[in-house]
Amino acid sequence: ESVQLEPGILHVLAPPFVSKTAEHEALRSCGRKRNSCLKKKREQPSSGAATTNQGGLEVTSEEKNEQFHFLVFTDVSGNKTYGVVMQYYRPILLYCFFYLFWGKKDHYVNLVVVTISPCVICSTSCLLTQLRTCRLSDMEEKVKEFATKLTLVPVPPPGQLHLVCMFTLHPLTITLPSREDKDQPLIDLDLHLPFLCFRPQQLLQVLSCLLQEQRVVLFSADWARLCLIYFYDFSAFLQPLSWQHPFVPVLPRDMLDFLMAPTAFLMGSHLSHFSEVAAETDDLILVNIDDGSVSSSSLDVIDVPDIPPAAADCFTHRCQSLQAHFDLDQCHSATHTDIDELREQRRAWQHKLNHDIQRIALELVVNIFRDVSIHLNYEHRVFHSEEFLNTRHPNEQLFYKKVLDTQIFHSFLRDRLNKKMDNFARMELSTRSDMQKYGTMPHRPNMQEIQAKRKSSISENRMNKRLGMSLPNLAGDRALSFKRNPLFSGIIVSDSALKSPPKPVKVLKLPLFPVTLSFSSVQSFFIELIQQLGKAIDSIQNENSSLLARFYYLRGLINTLCLRRLDALSDFQNLCKTDTAIFPTHVVTWLVDSLQQDERQQVHKRPELKRLIFKKPLVQTNNCIKRFKLPQNHLDQDEFVRCVQECGIVKDVATILRLFDALAGVEPEVFRLFYTFWKETEAGVQDVNHLSEVVTQLDNSECVYKLSSCVKTSHGVGKIAMTQKRLFLLTEGKPGFLEITKFRDIKDVKIASTPFLLGRVPSLRVLSSSRSEVFEANLRTETKLWSLVVREMWAGRKMADEHKDPEYITRALTNVLLMDAVVGCLQTQRSISAASKLAHFDKIKHEAPMMVPETTSETLKHKINPSLDLAEPQTVHVLLYTPGQLSCNNAQDEMNPKLWVALSGGRVVVFDAASWLMLQDDIQVGESQVTCMMGLVQDQVWMGSQDSVIYIIDTHSMSCNKQLTEHRHEVTGLSHIYSCSCDGTVLQWDLTSLTVKQQFNPTCDRLSSIQIDGSTLWCCECTLLIFNFIMYLMLAAKRQSNDVFVCLFCLLQRGQLWAGCSDSVELYVWQTTNLKHPFKIISLPNSSRITCMIGVKNQVRVLLNGDGGQCDGQLRSQVFVVDLDSLTVAKELLAHSDSIQTLCSAEDRYVLSGAARHDGKIAIWKVE
Repeated sequence: ESVQLEPGILHVLAPPFVSKTAEHEALRSCGRKRNSCLKKKREQPSSGAATTNQGGLEVTSEEKNEQFHFLVFTDVSGNKTYGVVMQYYRPILLYCFFYLFWGKKDHYVNLVVVTISPCVICSTSCLLTQLRTCRLSDMEEKVKEFATKLTLVPVPPPGQLHLVCMFTLHPLTITLPSREDKDQPLIDLDLHLPFLCFRPQQLLQVLSCLLQEQRVVLFSADWARLCLIYFYDFSAFLQPLSWQHPFVPVLPRDMLDFLMAPTAFLMGSHLSHFSEVAAETDDLILVNIDDGSVSSSSLDVIDVPDIPPAAADCFTHRCQSLQAHFDLDQCHSATHTDIDELREQRRAWQHKLNHDIQRIALELVVNIFRDVSIHLNYEHRVFHSEEFLNTRHPNEQLFYKKVLDTQIFHSFLRDRLNKKMDNFARMELSTRSDMQKYGTMPHRPNMQEIQAKRKSSISENRMNKRLGMSLPNLAGDRALSFKRNPLFSGIIVSDSALKSPPKPVKVLKLPLFPVTLSFSSVQSFFIELIQQLGKAIDSIQNENSSLLARFYYLRGLINTLCLRRLDALSDFQNLCKTDTAIFPTHVVTWLVDSLQQDERQQVHKRPELKRLIFKKPLVQTNNCIKRFKLPQNHLDQDEFVRCVQECGIVKDVATILRLFDALAGVEPEVFRLFYTFWKETEAGVQDVNHLSEVVTQLDNSECVYKLSSCVKTSHGVGKIAMTQKRLFLLTEGKPGFLEITKFRDIKDVKIASTPFLLGRVPSLRVLSSSRSEVFEANLRTETKLWSLVVREMWAGRKMADEHKDPEYITRALTNVLLMDAVVGCLQTQRSISAASKLAHFDKIKHEAPMMVPETTSETLKHKINPSLDLAEPQTVHVLLYTPGQLSCNNAQDEMNPKLWVALSGGRVVVFDAASWLMLQDDIQVGESQVTCMMGLVQDQVWMGSQDSVIYIIDTHSMSCNKQLTEHRHEVTGLSHIYSCSCDGTVLQWDLTSLTVKQQFNPTCDRLSSIQIDGSTLWCCECTLLIFNFIMYLMLAAKRQSNDVFVCLFCLLQRGQLWAGCSDSVELYVWQTTNLKHPFKIISLPNSSRITCMIGVKNQVRVLLNGDGGQCDGQLRSQVFVVDLDSLTVAKELLAHSDSIQTLCSAEDRYVLSGAARHDGKIAIWKVE
């Protein structure tokens, strides 16, 4: 028989547990209130069985085993605090309390110890042994001792460093793991437990309820099982999504009325309340952990939409491959006789299993929300929810409609718009198809997608993919070999993406805890830990930068606790060159604010710390998320530009302004009609794309963009269709495909009239070089519009071929689609006149044709636009080509060479140099302009910036995780192991430790570049400087006093030094073997200025900006090819419509030039 008692609190121990003064400790002890834990309950329940089953404070004649369970406390802001509860039983003499049990000594009372922490959950099992035998009066000291030791253990930073500490059970140790990623919660529990309680189908039901923010209650007869399985394991399955609503792990019986709350919640309760809750509540999702069932409180079946079948089937398939039984999985292994070895084997097995489960759960989330990014407008922070829903299968739309309105999805969407690079983003990026990866996936399904869909889906499950996004993004006539679109496959992520093993971990054993926990003993413990970390840092200084960063982080934290502020700042500063991802911004801010006056004076003497004090404040993250809505008021020009960009029709500002002029005053109704017609036209051509005759005749990259009504033509009755490459006729009656012409083959387009009954009707005539006869179509009222459309596409195709730039055809196609929408929404006599204002390239063709010289056309191979995804072009400041071996990833696409392009504001975009296609995600390198780049070793690219920092890019992760901050002014040059800044500082680097080996400080006004030549370092300023590591020599050239050297390079194979001046057309050439020998001067034609030059094979390419002709009022830049043998100009090439800013060479096969913002493109030139 047991007696129920009202529990009371014996002790509350809160940090700090160790103080400098004994007086402070005494005051805390005096102010502590001690209560008896044994109080008879004022009101006994009518049936004590239910209360007894739920635990609580009780006196019983039977001793029970100790129990553990976990708690989660969530405040109103969503911050979580974690707790471990230990419950054990102690024998007592009951005659002290109740005369009914006078003299009995074989009774036991249960006591509870709760350890609460904001981050790390530590097992309290090592405390249990001592608490079992200690007296009640000694319990406070034992618990305090344990809590004090627990607070001495630092929290390891995210990464692969685990801490091992010794508590009280020698020789057993406790390992404190770290988070694998800063965006993931710490997982040190058994994630496979839900798979032992539920089948995958039930797990998917629960996850679907969570994603749709249902009211969910979990039940179990075991508190530990209740907390473990749901409030840890299920939350881990949703990463990176996180629950945003009330979160109550354990709900007592007298608070069950909380389940009547109308809002979404997650709560847990004892299994004994299951029937009562099911009978008295409506629309609750009831999850019985003990029998693995999921039910509804009001319905026989759960009325919640299921997770999309493709993602669900993939999850189920993955779960079947998990081995969730340790003994079965390790039955082939030898049995360990050492308990430490057995525990380590079990821990390693659990770590690997947890890793696999997290990858499977992450894959599920990626498969559900993969296409969200396609419908995001990052510049205006708009999510096109309706377009996203329209691309879902009809059976899945209800699920997505409910999920899109939840707060959990809103938080996820905010991270996507902020381009957060978490595990979701990394897996989504690594498993993209080629079309998604390179950003060339058309917004309308092309022929290859349609064929893949037909092969991979039965007719009932075909995607009803309407055309959501609108701007075409084409790659010219190149027939790219793309993989199958993942939208049409059942299992989306490849097996290889999930088979990556967990990263190996490093274990750091902490010093033994002090015997006495006085202030001096604790300080000695910290000092010993600092010394141990110092030895660890010295031992791996040049081996593992990631692990080195974790040691610096820990030592910085311990120095902070010891109030060694300068040492702590120095440790945190070292994170810049090891791993900036774990830089503790808030801790550093606190340290800087708490510096004393003498410490600030010392900081000013240490330049590396001075940067931390004057660091710019953090920019507040923009958390705004908008859903596109049609305007309700009259739109002026600026509002119209914003509205068109938000709705995703077009980004280019110049095109939008022409559209604004065409619509001539945009009222809300006009814009609504325009937008509606645009979308309806996109959907209207979908059926044509799916015709068998069309699919088999068109190229993989083609899709239909415009379709006429049924008309009479010179080749029968049918409909005229237009792709980005050609016109073709779909004949009526017996369906057939007849190609009319490709746009590049058109010779002439005319509007004529043809007899029809008693009159004449307008018709369109197209003369093509591929046909001897003229094609004529009686398009009637559509004739003028089709004439504009064909002429614009013809002009765009011609300019694309002449300039080797496929963007012309892309922009022409955009103009055509806008013309169609303008005519459709206006429906007036002036609609054709309005549409003609959008015929931009046809106008250029007739009014100001841009003829490309023959020499330029023969040498120019291709043009690419790094500002393709931006509203306006940006200046190409720096170019860098890295060969394929720079990226040594196993994936084939990572082996391709890359072209790195630095734009304004620290934005860097990367092209696949094998196909010249842009990788979709860009890299942000600080906020200042990148001034120079250098490919170094096998997995790094160095980038110097105007903010005096050298950023190091990891080419595997394509992220910036290291910085070199030794320069004090703008970094202007990088060469091999040297860097220079504009103040004349030249640094020589140790590439292994990333430390400065040597520093030079020549006297100069502005150092603009450097180049290494064997043992000689050449630097470029207003005079030429030569270094032989110690001395330098100034060389004077006869020139005007206002000339400044702006470019310099050394031809090693010829022993020549070339230099060019601004505001001059002369090149200076020295022999490096005899600097006293008179230099040669090469005069270039035209009055211009030299910006840069480069040597490739037996040629020198010099860029001049100036009088090279004009186009639309913009200057044309020239490229001069100088022959090295004769030192004369061999070729004169017409390059860009704005000044050229940079040059680079691609393995001596190509030379690439980048232009300023009015042009903003990169030209790729062949090298003969």
